[in-house]
Amino acid sequence: MPHLKTRIRDAAALLLVMLYMLPIVWWGLSAFTPADVLLDLPRFLSMDFSFTLSNFALVILGVEGTIFDSRDSLVDSTLVALLSTAIVTSAALPLAYALSQMTFRWQKTLRNTVILQRFMPPIAIVFPLVGLYHTVGLLDTRLGVALAHAALNLPFAVLLLKSFLDDVPLEVTEAARLDGATRYETFRHVILPLMKGGIAATAILCFIFSWTEFLLSLFLTQNMRLMPVQAGVLVMNMWGLISALTTTALIPAFLFVLVVQKHLVRGLTLGIYR
Repeated sequence: MPHLKTRIRDAAALLLVMLYMLPIVWWGLSAFTPADVLLDLPRFLSMDFSFTLSNFALVILGVEGTIFDSRDSLVDSTLVALLSTAIVTSAALPLAYALSQMTFRWQKTLRNTVILQRFMPPIAIVFPLVGLYHTVGLLDTRLGVALAHAALNLPFAVLLLKSFLDDVPLEVTEAARLDGATRYETFRHVILPLMKGGIAATAILCFIFSWTEFLLSLFLTQNMRLMPVQAGVLVMNMWGLISALTTTALIPAFLFVLVVQKHLVRGLTLGIYR
């Protein structure tokens, strides 16, 4: 009987995964399908065609100066996501350390403020941000978009890193302090080596969030088009090109999720579930 329950549970889980993966698989197949087949459903379902890489060649290699050329968008998206991730990680680590390992006045207020900032929708700040960026000259720049993405992801990174820091036994840090290590030396030589996995997971998730962010990228750029905005520029009858571009964009996110899958639940629950 226990074996039957296990098989039923595994079958239900497999069915659920298949239901979620079906649209992604369908979309991925569309990227390799000739344009004339995409609108011919019987032919598409029967696989009566030869797969092609022309859609990927057009959006990745591109025809320079045309709407199809997405090379600059992929490069800009990569640079913005990397810069945003570096800013977020550098800023979130000390704040998470203070919230987890230190005791000070207004600590609870600061923590609650970080949590509230996490729930603030991007649309609430996008219009004031456009005006500010226009004034200081950051509109339509990689640095400007990276800073906006960093501000958006900072509360998430702080809460997630705090959850990993909470797992570090206080006895370890106290022993280092008793041996004469300063707080900075304790953080650098004791805590950081224990936090490598958590920092990597946080950085990868922040990279994915920046890589796929659309709203801020749309309003803060004009001539520079990041990858999600570039996908929105392609008109709706270019299904093969849209599928190729979005499939290309999904690959890094998919690989990164595989790397940090054991930390993913903690990240999606803001560090509450361990």
